[in-house]
Amino acid sequence: MGKLIKFFFILMIVGFLGLLGFSYFGDLSTPQKKVKIPVTLDEL
Repeated sequence: MGKLIKFFFILMIVGFLGLLGFSYFGDLSTPQKKVKIPVTLDEL
C-alpha cells in the first residue's frame, strides 16, 4: 500500500512539473500576420 501511495505522489509531482513547463514553453508559435491573396472565381 505504501508503494502505491509513493507512486501516485511521484506521478503528481511529475504532472505538476510538466504543467509548469508547458505553461512556460507551450506557446512557442510564430507571430501571426495578415496575408492578402487575390482569388478569381469562375462563373457558373
